[in-house]
Amino acid sequence: MNDLTLYYAPDTCARVTMIALDEAALPYEPKLISFVRGDHRSDWFRALNPRGRVPTLVVDGAPLTENLAILQWLADACPQAGLLPEANGAFEAARSLADLAWCAAGLHPIVTRMRLPHFFCDRPEAAANVRALAEAAITAEFLLIEARLAAGPWWYGERWSIIDAYINWIWFRVTGCGLDASAFPRLQDHERRLSGRPSVRRVLDIHAAASRQLAEQGLAVNFDTIASQVSQGKVA
Repeated sequence: MNDLTLYYAPDTCARVTMIALDEAALPYEPKLISFVRGDHRSDWFRALNPRGRVPTLVVDGAPLTENLAILQWLADACPQAGLLPEANGAFEAARSLADLAWCAAGLHPIVTRMRLPHFFCDRPEAAANVRALAEAAITAEFLLIEARLAAGPWWYGERWSIIDAYINWIWFRVTGCGLDASAFPRLQDHERRLSGRPSVRRVLDIHAAASRQLAEQGLAVNFDTIASQVSQGKVA
């Protein structure tokens, strides 16, 4: 069995990684990172992940970065967990990989543009336009997901996968910053179903406890403060 350590921050996409680890019944040590304290910019963390991002999974002392790679490795290493559909050949495997890549490289960047539009423009007055464009983009994607969910409760019909956890994290992040959820009833139902999975409940409890811990230490992330710091050139 591999020795696993996961570096995470609450409410980040590391939530998806932790659900995958739980579904695969893999023991791991969670290590909480504080962005406010600057852990992600520290020398010790940059030695693990030069990009300073979470999740970072350390496997037997060797770091694995980028959620796409981590989730694909977990799916391959633990096929019994059913994180992705069983593939009959390279083409079917590539189609599942395409879905995972869409979550990580297609949907995920839109979240950042909605929550932190100041990172993507050099004029404070342009931030509202960045956010509006991101909201239009995620709305179009959610309409596609709504249509897909008409065929079954999960992304792959009757079969849950880690794609569902990733889609739900995207949903959580954008509805949490003001996107109107009422236009997407199937995604609302999807969230209710997902929240009933034991793995999801356990991971949400971990993230809630981590958020409380950071808040008690004065290290809770404040997006308004970050936006102000970005506009003043204080955040790199």
